Amino acid sequence: MAPWALFGPGVLVRTGHTVLTWGITLVLFLHDTELRQWEEQGELLLPLTFLLLVLGSLLLYLAVSLMDPGYVNTQPQPQPQVEPKEEQMAMVPQAFPLRCCRCCLVVQPLRARHCRECGHCVRRYDHHCPWMENCVGERNHPLFVAYLALQLVVLLWGLNLAWSGLRFFQPWGLWLRSSGLLFATFLLLSLFSFVAGLLLASHLYLVASNTTTWEFISSHRIAYLRQRSGNPFDRGLIRNLAHFFCGWPSGSWETLWAEEEEEGSSQTV
Repeated sequence: MAPWALFGPGVLVRTGHTVLTWGITLVLFLHDTELRQWEEQGELLLPLTFLLLVLGSLLLYLAVSLMDPGYVNTQPQPQPQVEPKEEQMAMVPQAFPLRCCRCCLVVQPLRARHCRECGHCVRRYDHHCPWMENCVGERNHPLFVAYLALQLVVLLWGLNLAWSGLRFFQPWGLWLRSSGLLFATFLLLSLFSFVAGLLLASHLYLVASNTTTWEFISSHRIAYLRQRSGNPFDRGLIRNLAHFFCGWPSGSWETLWAEEEEEGSSQTV
C-alpha cells in the first residue's frame, strides 16, 4: 500500500469516528454524571455494560465499513462464460434486457448498481455511506441495520447520562467552566440520536418491503421497476425479514422477478 493511502478519506473518517466515540465516552466519565456516581459507589455493572455497548457499536461500525458490501466479480472465470449467460437469460424474461456496466464491463445482476465512489458494481446496492466510506449492499446491509440499532441505544443512553450531569442552578461563568463541555456533548448526542433514529426507521421500513434506498428514490429511472406497478421483490413482511437477516428463502433476484412476472401474467389471463 502506498504511504499516502494511510491518509485517505476512509482512514481519516474511521479514525475520526473512533476518536469521537471514545472522546464522548471519556467526557461522560469525567463529569459528575450517573456513570461517575456508579463508579464511585462501586457499582460497576452498569458502567461496564455501557463500555461494552460502546465497544460493540464501534466494532460493528468498523466491520460494515471495511467489509466487501457485495462487489460483482469482475475477474475472468475458469469456466466458459457462455453457459452462465444462457442460464441468466433463461431466468429473466426476454422483455427485460440485462444491463452491462460501462465501467466494470460486466453484466449487472438485478438490483446491482455501479458506485462511482468505490469504483465497483455492488449487488443489491442500497447507498454509498460517506460516514462509513463504503457502500451498503447485499453483504453488509444486515450488519448496517444492526449497527444503527446498537448505535441508537448507546446514543440514547449517553444522552440520558449527559443530562444527569448538567447542573443549571449555578452562576453563568461557573456553569460554563464546569458543564460547558458536557452541555456541548449533550447537544452533539441529541443530533446524532435524531439522525440515527431517522436512519434506523427508514431502513427498517425499506427492509420490511424488500426495497433499497436507491430503488425507493430512483424507481422511475430503473428499468425493472418501471415495468411494474408494484415492488416485484416484496414477499410479505415475514419473508422479507427472513430473507434479509437470515438469507431464507434463498434464490436469485432474477428468479424472484421472473416468478412475480409469471404470477402477474396468470392473474391477467
